[in-house]
Amino acid sequence: MTFSAHHRNSFINRLKSETFDLLVIGGGITGAGIALDAATRGLKVALIEKDDFAYGTSSRSTKLIHGGLRYLKQLEFALVKEVGSERAIVHRLAPHLVVPEKMLLPLYERRGLGYWLTSVGLKIYDWLAGVKPEDQRKMLTRQQTLAAEPLLKSDGVKGGALYAEYRTDDARLTIEIIKLAVQHGACALSYVRATDFRLDQEKVAGVKAVNVVSGEAIDIQATAVVNAAGPWVDELREINRSRTGKQLHLTKGVHIVVPYHRLPVRQAIYFDVPDGRMIFAIPRGRVTYIGTTDTDYTGQMDEVQATHDDVEYLLHAANDTFPSALLTFADVESSWAGLRPLIHEEGKSASELSRKDEIFESPTGLISIAGGKLTGYRKMAERVVDRVVDLYFASANLKPCQTSRHKLPGGDFDSVEDVIRMQAELAERLGKLNMRGNEATNLVHLYGRQAWQIVAHLEVNPDWHHQPEQALVLAKAWFAIHFEMALYPVDFFVRRSALVYFNHPKALRYAEAVLEFYANDFHWPASEVDKQRELLLNEMNRVVNFNQSK
Repeated sequence: MTFSAHHRNSFINRLKSETFDLLVIGGGITGAGIALDAATRGLKVALIEKDDFAYGTSSRSTKLIHGGLRYLKQLEFALVKEVGSERAIVHRLAPHLVVPEKMLLPLYERRGLGYWLTSVGLKIYDWLAGVKPEDQRKMLTRQQTLAAEPLLKSDGVKGGALYAEYRTDDARLTIEIIKLAVQHGACALSYVRATDFRLDQEKVAGVKAVNVVSGEAIDIQATAVVNAAGPWVDELREINRSRTGKQLHLTKGVHIVVPYHRLPVRQAIYFDVPDGRMIFAIPRGRVTYIGTTDTDYTGQMDEVQATHDDVEYLLHAANDTFPSALLTFADVESSWAGLRPLIHEEGKSASELSRKDEIFESPTGLISIAGGKLTGYRKMAERVVDRVVDLYFASANLKPCQTSRHKLPGGDFDSVEDVIRMQAELAERLGKLNMRGNEATNLVHLYGRQAWQIVAHLEVNPDWHHQPEQALVLAKAWFAIHFEMALYPVDFFVRRSALVYFNHPKALRYAEAVLEFYANDFHWPASEVDKQRELLLNEMNRVVNFNQSK
C-alpha cells in the first residue's frame, strides 16, 4: 500500500483496530526519526500529527544540516562532535537532499573571535566534526575575502574563512523519513490530534485522539507513548498532568526571502551583526534567504509569523553587511517563522540557551523529548528508542539502531557526482517535453531518484504539454497526493514543494490550477474547494503580511 492520501482510511482503520508497541505523537523531524528508528528495529509503530507532517519547526528552520560552529563558541564540544559526525551520515543517506555548501565567514576588526582564534577554532571544529580533507577550513586574507564576496562592506574586514556546511529542505527530509518508516511497517497519519491519554493502572497505554478531517474520535492503544510534539510538548505534558520541573522556553526564528538578483551572493555567508548575533545569507536558485532572528516567544504557537520588526532587523543586518544591496520591504517576497522548543535555563537569553535535547519521563510513563537540532535528529531518536526498549522491550532481543544503514527514498546515489549525472539525464528528458533543463536541478534536489516517476507521469499526460511550467507543478502535486499523503493544496505548496517560500510568484500563479487538480482527484464539492482556496490564500498572504504586524 503506497503512502497515498487516497489510502488514508486504511491507515485510520489500522490506528483503530491494532495495538502498537510504540505510539509517537508529533510528525516533525524528531517524531519521524523516532518512528523510523523503532520500526527498523522491529517494533510495531504508529505516528500521529495534529496538522500536516513537518507543519511546525521542521519546515521553518534555516534548512542547514550543519556542524554547529556556534556550539564551539559555547564550548559544547560533545555537541559539535555529535552533530558533525551526524551531518556526514545524513548526507550519505540522501546525497541529493543534503547538499555540500561552502560557507564564507568574514572576519572583522574588533568584532567576533578574531582571525587567529577563528582559525584555531575552525581547525578544532574540523577535527571534532570529522570533516573530510577537501572540505576542511581554508583561511583567507582580506583581499581574498573581498574577492570571494565583492558585495561585502570592506570597512573593517580583516580576513575570512571558508568551511563546509550542508544545505537541505527540512520538510522534505522529514517526509522522506516518514515514508521510509511506513515502508518498514509504521502507520503514520497527519491531521490526527491527541486529546487525552488512555491509562491502564495509572500508566499511559495509548491516547484518545480525533480525526481532524472527519471529527471522528479514535482510541489508539499502545504499550509505550512518546511525546515528540516540538513546541507543543508542554501542552501534552499538561494534559498528562506531568508538566513539572524543567519547562520549555520557546524562541522564534525568522527568515526572509529576496530575489537572488537583489542579493546575488556568490556562496552562503555566515556573518555577525553589531548586536552579536550571527546571520546567514544563503543563495537557493532564484532567491537568497536571510536569517535568523532569536527572540523569546509567548504568543499562539499556531499563529507564529514574521513581524514588521523581525523583517526590519534582518533587512538592516543585510544592508549593513552588503551596503550596495539597498534592500527594502518591497524586496521581500516571502518569509517564514518557526519556534525552537528549547529547555528553559534561568537567567539566560534566547541566544544563550543550549540546543541540547533532553528526555523527560512522567510518573504515568509518558516519555517526552524536547530541544535538539535538525542535524541531530537521528541520535535523538536513537536515545529515545533505546529508553523505550529498556523500559518495555528489554527481553525482546531487538536489533540496535539501524537508521545509519537505510538510504532515504530517492537517495540511492553513490556520490555527489551521481546526483549531477542524474540532473543531466533528467534535463534531457525534460527538454523533450519543452521544459527548461534547470528544472532538473530542483527536481533532483527535492525528490532524488523519485523524480523519474514525476517525469514519467508528465510523459503519459500529453494534454498538459501545451503549458509546460504548469504541467510540472501539477505532476509534483500528483506525486504529493499519491505518494506523500499531502491531503490539501496548502500541504503541497508549503511542505512538499516549498513553492510558497522559494517561488511565491509561481505559487500564486498556479494556485487555482492545483486547487482544480485536487478537486478533480478527490471529487470535492464547490464548498470544499472554496474552503481550501481560503486556507491556501491565507497561508500565501501570511508569509508576506508582516507590514501590519508589530
